[in-house]
Amino acid sequence: MTTSQSWAVVGGGLVGAAIALRLQAAGFQVVLIDRGDPRRGASFGNIGHIAAEQCEPMPSPATLQSAVGRLFAFGGPLDFRARDVGLWGPWALRFLAASRPASAVHGADMLARLLQDPLGAWGRLTALAEAPEGLIRPTGHAVVWSTPEAARRGLQAWRAARTGSATFRPMDADDLAAYDGVLAVRPAGGIRFSGTGQVSEPQRVRDALLRGFQRLGGRVVHGDVTAVRPVAEAAEVVLADGAVVDADKVVVAAGAWSAHLMAPLGVRVPLIGERGYSVQSAVHDWPEDLPLTVFEDRALAVARFDGGLRASSHVEFGDPSAAPDPRKWRHIEAHLKALGVVFADTPDRWCGPRPTLADYLPAIGRLQAHPAIHYAFGHQHLGLTLAASSAEILEQMALGRPAPVWLDALRIERFSCR
Repeated sequence: MTTSQSWAVVGGGLVGAAIALRLQAAGFQVVLIDRGDPRRGASFGNIGHIAAEQCEPMPSPATLQSAVGRLFAFGGPLDFRARDVGLWGPWALRFLAASRPASAVHGADMLARLLQDPLGAWGRLTALAEAPEGLIRPTGHAVVWSTPEAARRGLQAWRAARTGSATFRPMDADDLAAYDGVLAVRPAGGIRFSGTGQVSEPQRVRDALLRGFQRLGGRVVHGDVTAVRPVAEAAEVVLADGAVVDADKVVVAAGAWSAHLMAPLGVRVPLIGERGYSVQSAVHDWPEDLPLTVFEDRALAVARFDGGLRASSHVEFGDPSAAPDPRKWRHIEAHLKALGVVFADTPDRWCGPRPTLADYLPAIGRLQAHPAIHYAFGHQHLGLTLAASSAEILEQMALGRPAPVWLDALRIERFSCR
């Protein structure tokens, strides 16, 4: 099928690239507008986990109860940049409202729907891109603990948690012995997940999607987007250099920088830059068959990619474009050293913002006031996980096909009535 309808996708991260590919393959004429700095966004430096198990909503009474003990000041991963209180303060009030029991139940229901089949969606998308085999690896992952008491409490918590289509089993002695060659001390306990996955490296997946998009005739424009404007029944995208991209329809998928594009359209978006930190080393001895591992009592995830071993941690709220805090990298590197993981003395260090809405659900839909403008952002820690599924949702919208009723709950206008 071919159509003369044109679409512009604002944002070249994994979500934007997936949407652009899907729309181009569906027969639309698509231009993808990308800032051109891949290290800037969360699509570059994340841990590469396809997290089908993450059905527990972050806003919840349990999160509020544990928040103080997880603060960076006490050695934890959670931090709030004091100078950015004007950004995260109002956001935090909405987070508190989303943490009420009834809202937490709603959040869990929505996450379970979104996370029904992320591996399947990724398989369909990479086939569409004619991507090389091995980019998406349905290998599952492990969660381990360093002490018997931490393992007891952790296992109890996971047994009570919603994990959607993912399942897990307690790790036996042989499973734990696999870490003897890479850790100074064997984990005291752990669980092994099935139904989750990992990518070969996030940037390689993005590059494969873009190659597929361009092979199908899609066009990439590099530039900073300063405005998205409705024009009669269509829209235009204004770039910092003054250039204008005209399109019948636009999708805003600019991650943590989406809010400033939505505000002139009359939509106040409670979106925060929830920054994560990672380090990567080409020097390591992590075996290829050892899965992505979450050291839960250290709030640390470690994964082997084609380009090296990556470790990731931290949840830092503030300005998405602020300078990184080097203490966070040193904190990760200290954990690696304590674990005995072989790692470079001067690793590649990265910091990037996860785009997080106050209820930790993405915004996917079309603006009621300006139907030519669509959006897909706010995927928090699940941007890579949900990129392929989100692209399928946008494709169905573009083709005018009926959408499930539950998708109405993801409209960005849900915040305007609170």
